[in-house]
Amino acid sequence: MKILFLGDVMGRAGRAEVAERLPKLRADWGLDFVVVNGENASGGMGLTGEHAKLLLAAGADVVTLGDHAFDQKDMMRFIETEPRVIRPLNYAKEAPGKGARLFEDRRGRKVLVTQVLGQVFMKRPFDDPFSAIDTVLRTHPLGGLAQAILVDVHCEATSEKMAMGQYCDGRASLVVGTHTHVPTADAVILKGGTAYLSDAGMCGDYDSIIGMEKAEPMRRFLTGMTRDRFTPAEGPVTLSGVYVETDDRSGKATRIAPVRVGGRLPEATPV
Repeated sequence: MKILFLGDVMGRAGRAEVAERLPKLRADWGLDFVVVNGENASGGMGLTGEHAKLLLAAGADVVTLGDHAFDQKDMMRFIETEPRVIRPLNYAKEAPGKGARLFEDRRGRKVLVTQVLGQVFMKRPFDDPFSAIDTVLRTHPLGGLAQAILVDVHCEATSEKMAMGQYCDGRASLVVGTHTHVPTADAVILKGGTAYLSDAGMCGDYDSIIGMEKAEPMRRFLTGMTRDRFTPAEGPVTLSGVYVETDDRSGKATRIAPVRVGGRLPEATPV
């Protein structure tokens, strides 16, 4: 199976670039399944139902969220009607939606998509992500109920992301980090056959401060004071993510390659 995961979509510019480029990437790369992290797609904070529909219409099979999952209030209702949007598994137990779900690719192969939030350096204490993911992986054995399993680990600390990758090794096809908006250079297939990347990066303008216009973040660093809201940068967008190929029988990864298309970063493609 050929799978593409795209990192955090940043604001209007990120949405527009995904909408423009993803249909062609699906065709050119022969993609079977696409997951997009959309938790910053609406004004840099959260995701509206309307913008979720746009990402899905562009070719995303699933959209994952993150710690800003419900910053846009209409997502509280929308996620109950749209199963292709996944919130973090270890979010508040009363939260609407699901943190893990089985999907099918266009050939009918089963793909499990799940997301967990980290605990280290995060602003609020979430439930333990390791016990949460363990429960899901125990009930969905790789190569059994699911031909592929994708884990989006949304957190700050690379150490916590790496620990999750090792914890899931042999039980997931891909463990990929999101949230920090900076693509890392450690794409690897672990010993047990799980593809791993510490952070997919963002689909946004890299002439920015993690996707935001520079003036307000810089002011806060220099003065410690807030004057304006953060605003997503609107310059040329790089689509950042990771491409993985998996074996249908075992579900394990056979190839992993970083993806960077367009914008300011050096290009990286799987073909």
